[in-house]
Amino acid sequence: QVRLVESGGGLVQAGGSLSPSCAASGNIFSIDIMGWYHQAPEKQRDLVATINSDGTTNYADSVKGRFTISRDNAKNTVYQRMVSMQPEDTAVYYCDAVTGGRHYWGQGTQVTVSS
Repeated sequence: QVRLVESGGGLVQAGGSLSPSCAASGNIFSIDIMGWYHQAPEKQRDLVATINSDGTTNYADSVKGRFTISRDNAKNTVYQRMVSMQPEDTAVYYCDAVTGGRHYWGQGTQVTVSS
């Protein structure tokens, strides 16, 4: 069992930045991949970025060059630096951890970008 707790969402103006983080606890030694997904109202949950245990990263095309995912294995925490934010980035952002092929999700943190 893995428990994830996100923090650091909020309201920002277009062009601004936010840096949410996600702390993992529980059976953390078996986590393979950590990442962020977002879900706008009445839309599906989509991948934003992932980072493997070896540091390999993957980004959605819409956030490449603007978002940076990082991981501190000693603190069992994953971060996402988001800059040059746009109104279309508005969504609930969910932290994800994959272990043994199973996904665990955080409760989500709201990110709102005003124009």
